[in-house]
Amino acid sequence: MGDRGRRGLVAEINVTPLVDVMLVLLIIFMVTAPMMTQGIDVELPRTTNKALRQHEEPLVVTINDKGEVFLGRVRVKESLLVQQLKNLPPDRKKESIYLRADRKVPYGQVVATMAAIKRAGFTKLGMITQPSEKRDG
Repeated sequence: MGDRGRRGLVAEINVTPLVDVMLVLLIIFMVTAPMMTQGIDVELPRTTNKALRQHEEPLVVTINDKGEVFLGRVRVKESLLVQQLKNLPPDRKKESIYLRADRKVPYGQVVATMAAIKRAGFTKLGMITQPSEKRDG
């Protein structure tokens, strides 16, 4: 009868609060992760083609809506773009290079940039576009 009033020690850890905290952290990371991506804000033209598969980080030249030219994420002067591209290793020139241009950029500047890329020795030039939204009926 003396043992009924005594309770034994509980050697288990209550994991419910831990799971609650982990779920809250997971939700926070899921919401904030898309906001962490940084880049150059460009409004791409729309197209109906499918995206190409990439195995590694491609070389991208970007022209934003202000006409500024970027090699990767680094701003370069348009006059120095050919020299910057020529300074890349020869094996990079065998790979594809992609051009992203805002739809507000004049056609002449896009063509001039394409010509500069060709003068730098690149033979595989692709254009990055944004898929157009399909409309029914």
